[in-house]
Amino acid sequence: MTDGPRLRGNASADGDTLSSESTEEGSGRVALKKEIGLVSACGIIVGNIIGSGIFVSPKGVLENASSVGLALIVWIVTGVITAIGALCYAELGVTIPKSGGDYSYVKDIFGGLAGFLRLWIAVLVIYPTNQAVIALTFSNYVLQPLFPSCFPPENGLRLLAAVCLLLLTWVNCSSVRWATRVQDVFTTGKLLALGLIIIMGFVQICKGEYYWLEPAHAFETFQPYDIGQIALSFLQGSFAYGGWNFLNYVTEELVDPYKNLPRAIFISIPLVTFVYVFANIAYVTAMSPQELLASNAVAVTFGEKLLGVMSWIMPISVALSTFGGVNGSLFTSSRLFFAGAREGHLPRLLAMIHVKRCTPIPALLFTCISTLLMLCTSDMYTLINYVGFINYLFYGVTVAGQIVLRIKQPDLYRPIKVSLVWPVIYLLFWAFLLLFSLYSEPVVCGLGMAIMLTGVPVYFLGVFWDNKPQCFNTFIEYQSVPVFPGEKWLLCCPS
Repeated sequence: MTDGPRLRGNASADGDTLSSESTEEGSGRVALKKEIGLVSACGIIVGNIIGSGIFVSPKGVLENASSVGLALIVWIVTGVITAIGALCYAELGVTIPKSGGDYSYVKDIFGGLAGFLRLWIAVLVIYPTNQAVIALTFSNYVLQPLFPSCFPPENGLRLLAAVCLLLLTWVNCSSVRWATRVQDVFTTGKLLALGLIIIMGFVQICKGEYYWLEPAHAFETFQPYDIGQIALSFLQGSFAYGGWNFLNYVTEELVDPYKNLPRAIFISIPLVTFVYVFANIAYVTAMSPQELLASNAVAVTFGEKLLGVMSWIMPISVALSTFGGVNGSLFTSSRLFFAGAREGHLPRLLAMIHVKRCTPIPALLFTCISTLLMLCTSDMYTLINYVGFINYLFYGVTVAGQIVLRIKQPDLYRPIKVSLVWPVIYLLFWAFLLLFSLYSEPVVCGLGMAIMLTGVPVYFLGVFWDNKPQCFNTFIEYQSVPVFPGEKWLLCCPS
């Protein structure tokens, strides 16, 4: 188990040594710079959780909960469960203070194959598809005003999404500080937009517009309660909080991670839960459940009903929210790929840091290119359905790893040590949703497992097999030489 990368070699074009900003004093190691403070850490969590969903389609929970009251309970309960999961990740994050998040934890606790499968599914499908979808949502809300009577052209949407990805990749390659500032600004913007929605909701309540919040009507069903659909509403709610673990991907870049990692989690998760619950309360003060379910963009409909000539604020807010979401996802996913390459699970080129900028430029470019390739396919939404189950599966595996680590290494130093009651509660809820997913959609879950298991032969051929032919090793070594002449690079590997 390591706590950071060390100096492996300098691939500089002119043989210069690493700048003092990138080395840890007296340790002889090279590392990403610690530039993420508490505010930016909160921005990463909040910005990655709050994407377009709460603005566009929070109806998944309501549709399956069958009543407004139960839907609000689902939002609260899933927020509490997310907070418990984040608490478990906080302990793991300061016990295993490595970038890479659950990949690093699963690899260190359960071994290389388990960690590689987590990385494989993330590289192959999860992050490229998610980033492509968020970028397409951004381009849709930017172009829609130019095509008021029809849908924007598909090629135009993909082109603008590609421009968004290229611009934000350039920002992330240039400077960690620039990337975090972009994240801070756009997270603040989306919170202000949601704050406006919540304030308008309170204004509606003061006017007496709270019919669907009265106990007599809140649990009035628009379809019969069904245990399967209620379980599905909890699953939808859990997915809405996706991104709560992203700060763990950049642990090594946090200023004072032992304090700021748990603090950011304790601030951000309750804040997001508050925003989600009260935004949904605001929506039902202006719309009936039937109107909410019929809307394809709930916040836009809400704005049209209450904001009048200022209703343009809502589509702009969605565009800004998704732009910040793309930035946050690029920033964190590139660190996951960087961590995987540093551990020898991806080509070593991706473990290189630019000497002056102290950013993992090859990993960022790899993230961008894989996302651009996803923009060229029409099957990305299908792929997301297949691997969503696997993504949630690894949340539980990681939290279970916390218990395993307590048993295997009880004396390991833990700056934060939570009661084992919390991971047990999380795992019970996780097992319930996982078993329900398997029962309700066995084919989708099975295909997701099949996609993940394609990584097994790749692991044994590319990682586990030591005596590879010399030509193969020569090819891999060649890949670690940067293709940017005149630039200075350093290759990181575990200490």
